Amino acid sequence: MRVWAVANQKGGVGKTTTSIALAGLLAEAGKRVVVVDLDPHGSMTSYFGYDPDTLEHSNYDLFLHKGQVPEGMPAQLLLATSNERISLLPSSTALATLERQSPGQSGLGLVIARALAQLWQDYDYAIIDSPPLLGVLMVNALAASQQLVIPVQTEHLAVKGLERMVNTLAMINRSRKQELPYSIVPTLFDRRTQASMSTLRVLRDLYPETIWQGYIPVDTRLRDASRAGLAPSQFDPKSRGVVAYRALLKHLLSRQLAPQVA
Repeated sequence: MRVWAVANQKGGVGKTTTSIALAGLLAEAGKRVVVVDLDPHGSMTSYFGYDPDTLEHSNYDLFLHKGQVPEGMPAQLLLATSNERISLLPSSTALATLERQSPGQSGLGLVIARALAQLWQDYDYAIIDSPPLLGVLMVNALAASQQLVIPVQTEHLAVKGLERMVNTLAMINRSRKQELPYSIVPTLFDRRTQASMSTLRVLRDLYPETIWQGYIPVDTRLRDASRAGLAPSQFDPKSRGVVAYRALLKHLLSRQLAPQVA
């Protein structure tokens, strides 16, 4: 299994759409994918028609065992989605309480890595949708992943948020055994606006080595796919957004590292 995290410390940049779009394209290519919703808001969980406020079980259950994960638990929590090759490890609003519980508990930063280790042979890819703030959940996402995708909205305030995310990643890398490679992905790009055009230039100037040279355009078909509960490539495989995500996936696959040992 290869594990990718999608994260940014700024909200509204397209993390959930990016996670599901990539999962859908991998599934289309015949891969088995598990998507992990680590955002207490549960956008990914809601995308696939589940209510994070009322689910009896969720990935919150994984954190209730002092950093350990009981054998077989991750598989019991998986939910079906609109794509038979994509399974969901759902979120719960209870995840928001973890920060208050985490002081004094060792091992909480590795819960998701331990959970995915139990699913290693069952899936080809795991894609983690991370919350937009630094805390135990984002630490879990980064600790479990082999490659990081950082969506960045092409507007001026997003550049500052990206700077914080890159600094966070540098901090996380100091505690990892190996550096986590990442790709910056410009999103919500609108070539009709000066803000999008100038922000894209700034991003390319500041991060020439790590930015993907393409961009994800504003595309109402992505929103329509969300409303239908379908991965964008299922909903409209020829839309501008899906064409862009196909190019992004090709880029990410070209940068893939050898799989880690679970």
